Amino acid sequence: MTTPTMIDPFGRHVSYLRVSVTDRCDFRCVYCMSEHMTFLPKPELLSLEELDRLCSAFIAKGVKKLRLTGGEPLVRKNILWLVEALSRHLKSGALEELTFTTNGSQLAKYASDLARFGVKRINVSVDTLDAAKFRNITRWGELAKVLNGIEAARTAGLKIKLNAVALKGVNEDEFDDMILYAHERDMDLTLIETMPLGEIDGDRTDQYLPLSIVRARMMDKWTLEDIPYKTGGPARYVRVKETGGKIGFITPLTHNFCESCNRVRITCTGQLYMCLGQDDMADLRAPLRASKDDALLSAAIDEAIARKPKGHDFVIDRRAAKPAVARHMSVTGG
Repeated sequence: MTTPTMIDPFGRHVSYLRVSVTDRCDFRCVYCMSEHMTFLPKPELLSLEELDRLCSAFIAKGVKKLRLTGGEPLVRKNILWLVEALSRHLKSGALEELTFTTNGSQLAKYASDLARFGVKRINVSVDTLDAAKFRNITRWGELAKVLNGIEAARTAGLKIKLNAVALKGVNEDEFDDMILYAHERDMDLTLIETMPLGEIDGDRTDQYLPLSIVRARMMDKWTLEDIPYKTGGPARYVRVKETGGKIGFITPLTHNFCESCNRVRITCTGQLYMCLGQDDMADLRAPLRASKDDALLSAAIDEAIARKPKGHDFVIDRRAAKPAVARHMSVTGG
């Protein structure tokens, strides 16, 4: 029997689903949220059972990689119920990988259970190794707690990739130290350009640091070798000859990654975004709740994939204060 596939209008197979399980987070990172966020009312959020059903519908259509995100996914109440439920697709072979993106604050508590339910790899967002700077960036976060969580995850056998948003004048002098920290612990490091999503308490033109500049600076100290390595996401990887470790670059602004996009995203309210950088979406919550049968849901998914655009519209607009896309990353899912 052939595996069902979702193919968009440009011939790309959609095999990777990112699902935000909550818009809430225990941090308030300056590039992601305003300090005083208004979160969604609970009835608008999909229940864990609805999230399981929705993810399972996509897996039945050929999704092979599923990433749970937030907000911070590990602050969602009873999140382990969902992880255990979805693990049945790993056991059956229908799903190849179940992963998380997390800020690391809850890893000490959850890492061993994630590993027990079949999670083998996670992304942890850490933008600085300076405790005071970490507090300033996250507003509420404690670096020591995150680093302890990373060690707990390593002990549990999880493969870890560090994600760091490159912020001009904030962490651009730390990347050498972050390379050493990651590679000494057999972790990859991925650098990300700040994305114009949602209103924040500052001006993103002040934060934006092109990774082309970062890479050029790195080459003064490190030997960077291009490699064909892929994880299914948008990062382009190099190997650092001196450490043997890998660095990924996610560049939605200086060099978009749309031509090979195999991803779609579902918000914690059941909205399917076919592109992170576009406002077009399909409401899957209505067909999900309209019937216990998946026929309406399946038809809504097919119709949405047929509208997946060729690329995004990200731009840092220095003439306008508004972001390119109004919704926050915490709602869409990282």
